[in-house]
Amino acid sequence: MDEGMSGLIDWAAPLAVAAVAVVLALGLINMLRGGSASMSQTLMRWRVILQFVAIVIVMAVIYLKSS
Repeated sequence: MDEGMSGLIDWAAPLAVAAVAVVLALGLINMLRGGSASMSQTLMRWRVILQFVAIVIVMAVIYLKSS
């Protein structure tokens, strides 16, 4: 595997997990402040989507690192 791809693989999983954490925090802040229920629902839906993407990325990284 070339150096550019290895660097991308090393950063993909932490970035995906960070994206999930940011959306989760924004959703929780919105709910705690009594913000729009619609916005909370939208943020939580994005969290679920990002969690799925993060799991796929983590599994791909594990597969690529083991081979």
